[in-house]
Amino acid sequence: MPELPTTSFVKICGITTVEDATTVVKAGASALGLIFAESTRRVTRAQARDVLNATRGEILRCAVFRENDNDFILGTLSELDVEMVQIHGDLRDDLVARLHDRSLVVIKALNVEDREFEEFDESKVEAVLIDGPRPGSGKTHSWERLATRSFRVPMIVAGGLTPENVAEAITSTNAWGVDCASGVESAPGQKDHDLVNSFVENAHSVFGQKE
Repeated sequence: MPELPTTSFVKICGITTVEDATTVVKAGASALGLIFAESTRRVTRAQARDVLNATRGEILRCAVFRENDNDFILGTLSELDVEMVQIHGDLRDDLVARLHDRSLVVIKALNVEDREFEEFDESKVEAVLIDGPRPGSGKTHSWERLATRSFRVPMIVAGGLTPENVAEAITSTNAWGVDCASGVESAPGQKDHDLVNSFVENAHSVFGQKE
């Protein structure tokens, strides 16, 4: 299983092209995300392989699923060379075990307004990602709620992040990581390279101050 960064983690999600993936690598992000759930940023397996082939060994690559059944998740992963998987929705112990058998880092996405936010046993995964009610919507959520819930694994904040508010998100939640998709786009699935660079730079700057 690949090691996660110890002090900070910056992920750019919703990558659909090799060009955007290369920009994310050059910007210094920790990881990129490929979405296989219903989304305007959804990629085919062929598109994903192009991105993965172009970035192998340069950045952590994460496959993102939401409300997909186990067969679809495992079947997709059998064709892809990724280091991480992010699961939105039900995550059964048998799936966790099979993902760990593949030496994958498992991130569980939690909806800040759902009961699962309070009840999920995070000890079975390597990190949690806290999102709003509508992942990918570009809407922020109540970061203050994160102060009421402590996690035993690294916490990633997502939901409406932009280059302008990422510093506030990090400092107000004491997050280990941040994740952004729509906040660095010129259109759904199309990254604005200047925004990507600004987001990654601003995030790393704040994380560096905390070290």
